[in-house]
Amino acid sequence: MNISSSAIIAPYTQETNFEQAIHGQIGHFWQSREEGFYTSFDKKKLFWVKLTKPEHTKAIVVVNGRIECSWKYQELFYDLFNQGYDIYSYDHRGQGLSDRLIDDKEMGYVEEFEDYVEDLKLLVDHFDLEHYQSRYILAHSMGGNIATRYIQTHPTHPFHAIALSAPMFGVNLPWHLKPVAAMLGHLLTMYHPKPTFAPGQVAYFPKPFDGNFLSQSSARYHWFRDLYEQRPEFKIGGASTRWVWQGLMSAKKCLLMTRQIKIPLLLLQASEDRIVSNLHQIKFIKKLAKTNQECALKIVYGARHELLFEADEHRNQALDTIINFFHNSQSSK
Repeated sequence: MNISSSAIIAPYTQETNFEQAIHGQIGHFWQSREEGFYTSFDKKKLFWVKLTKPEHTKAIVVVNGRIECSWKYQELFYDLFNQGYDIYSYDHRGQGLSDRLIDDKEMGYVEEFEDYVEDLKLLVDHFDLEHYQSRYILAHSMGGNIATRYIQTHPTHPFHAIALSAPMFGVNLPWHLKPVAAMLGHLLTMYHPKPTFAPGQVAYFPKPFDGNFLSQSSARYHWFRDLYEQRPEFKIGGASTRWVWQGLMSAKKCLLMTRQIKIPLLLLQASEDRIVSNLHQIKFIKKLAKTNQECALKIVYGARHELLFEADEHRNQALDTIINFFHNSQSSK
């Protein structure tokens, strides 16, 4: 599929004016949001947010990653809204303003990864997107895994295309752990019935900008860390053994069920990603291409994991590619 940049109609926020924008027009825009809580299938309350305009005929559901929350995505929502999209998003169970699942509120935990998928399904139904001419999903990292599983398992979904930013189809592990990681996570979960941090995982702490694996944008990175200090209820640290086991099993299902993806799919890969497995992303897109001619891979060279929070040269590329992919998907319907 052609993913040229001909459809871009407005600039994005840039690092040179980030501080002014986030406290000015983006902050003002954020105050216009509608928000609430949705009670999911097991009575967990999920925080949701939407930003809409009557003239808009297109919508994007943004599915964020592990440790993230809707508040972190204000700049992205603003830039996408200015491209003519209504925005819908939410906080995963156990994260952000949604209900936490265990006593240790800073441990990444989930009972079953399919719970995330069911939450997405129920919230999409709740958002009631049918009146839009075009409907899309944009999902990052863990959210890419969840959104992929949702599309694979809910064939009557309302979306016309999906874009995945650094999706978690595998995690970046030392070579000697890769063959046994899922089994090890399962065994450790059985051995420790009480939720326990996976090996090498610890409670939340604000990692310094220097040497971080997420982003090369000092302005965006420091704003995100400052936000979590101002709102400590957003903080999530390392993942539990159960989360790791469940996440790896879900990633395997993403790779096994590519045939079930019938809509255009864009995979954005960060060439310098140290968080998720780029090798598994390549395996996924190669397998998908055998049954879906409307899929595309864009490698953003020099970028780290957080493509949507990266330095301008990388973030601009990512946003251009996403918006044009959605535009071309709309044109080809």
